[in-house]
Amino acid sequence: MTVPPPAPLAPPVGVRPRALRTDARKIPRLVLAAWLALFVNVLAPGGNPTVIPIPRPLFQAVAQGSLVLALAFALLANRRLVVRPNLFMTLLTALALSSLAISLHNQFVVGSVYRGVRLLAFVACLWLLTPWWGRRDLVLLRAHRVAMWAILALVLVGTAIAPGKAFAFEGRLSGTIWPVPPTQVAHYAAVLFGTSAILWMCRVITGRHALVAVAASTIALIGTHTRTALLGAAIGVALASASLFLGHARVRRVSVSTVVGIIVATAAFAPQIVSWLSRGQTVEDAAQLTGRTKVWSDVFATPRPTMDALFGSGLSNKSFDGLAIDSNWVASYLDQGWFGVVLQAAMLLLLLAMAATHVRGPRRAVALFLVVYGVISSITETGIGDASPYILDLVVAASLLSSRPTQPSR
Repeated sequence: MTVPPPAPLAPPVGVRPRALRTDARKIPRLVLAAWLALFVNVLAPGGNPTVIPIPRPLFQAVAQGSLVLALAFALLANRRLVVRPNLFMTLLTALALSSLAISLHNQFVVGSVYRGVRLLAFVACLWLLTPWWGRRDLVLLRAHRVAMWAILALVLVGTAIAPGKAFAFEGRLSGTIWPVPPTQVAHYAAVLFGTSAILWMCRVITGRHALVAVAASTIALIGTHTRTALLGAAIGVALASASLFLGHARVRRVSVSTVVGIIVATAAFAPQIVSWLSRGQTVEDAAQLTGRTKVWSDVFATPRPTMDALFGSGLSNKSFDGLAIDSNWVASYLDQGWFGVVLQAAMLLLLLAMAATHVRGPRRAVALFLVVYGVISSITETGIGDASPYILDLVVAASLLSSRPTQPSR
C-alpha cells in the first residue's frame, strides 16, 4: 500500500510567510521602473535652494519627461495590454476624461489641456499596471515603499551635506538635492512611517527594517513641522491597528505601550510639544489654517456660471488670485466642479467600503491607513484630483484590497 506523503508543516508562530516578505530584489524590474518613473513625474520641484544650483525649469523638465518613461516601462511589462477591470480605476478614468474635456474651454487653454493630457496618460499607465493588483507578494506596495525610501534618503543625505539649505524654508526640512518642499517630505515620511509600523506589527518586515524606517521617517516628519501629516499618520495608524487589534497580540501590546508613552511624553514635554505645533503662529493664524480659510472663502464667494459650478473651469495650478488654495476639495471645486468633487468622494468611499468588507490582515490594515491618511491630508493639500503622490497612495490601497488575480509571468 502506498503511504501518502506527510502534510506540510504550518510555519511556526511569528515566522513571516514567504509570500509576504518585502524583498525589493524580487519586485519585477519593469514594474518597479514604471512605478519609480511615475513617482518622479509627481515629484513637483519646490522653490527651496539646492546643493547644486540647477534651474527649476530643468527639474520640471525631468519630472514631466519621466511620464513617457513610465508609459514605456509599463508597456514593456504588460506587452499583451491586459488590464483588470475595477470600479476604482473606472471612476479615476471618468475624472481624467471629464477634466480634459473641460480644460479645452479654459481661459489658459494650453496649460490646462496639457495638465488634462498628462492626467489621462498617468491614468493609462496605472491601468497597464493593474495585472499586478491583488498579488500576495504585495508588488505595488513594495515598489511604493522603495520610491519613498529613495526620496527620503535623498532628503536626509542633502540635510547632512547642507543643513543650512535644508532648513532654509522657515526652519522646516526640505530637499536640497531634489527641491522637495517640506509638505511633500512630510507626506513621504508619514506614509513610510505608517506602512512600516503596520507591516512590522503584522510580522511582514523584520524589526531591524522597521526600526530604521520608523526612526528615519520620524526624524524627517518632525523636521518638516507639518501638522497635517503628523495628524494623518497618527489617526491612520490608530485605525489600522484597531482593525488588527483582535487578531494580533503584537498589535495589542504595541497599542497599549504607545498610549502610555504618549501620556508620559505629553506630561513631560508639554511646552516643547505646544511650541512645535504652534510653529510661532498666533491662535488666530492657527484657527485660519495659516490663512488658507480666507482663500477658500474667496473661492466659494466668487460668482460662477452654472456649468462652471457643476463641471469646473479646467485643470489649473491650484491657485486663486495668485494665492495657493491648499485644499483638495476647494481646488477640485474650482477646476472640476461639483462633478469632480463627487467622483473623488466616491473613490474614497469605495475604498473605505472595500476595506470594511475585506478579510482582516496586513493588506486591509495598510490600505485603511493609506485611505485615511489621504482623507485627512486632502483638507490642507491638493492632489486627489490630479496626477500626484496621493493618487499613487490610493492606487496602492486599491491594489491591496483587490482579489487575487492570475500571477503574471514576469
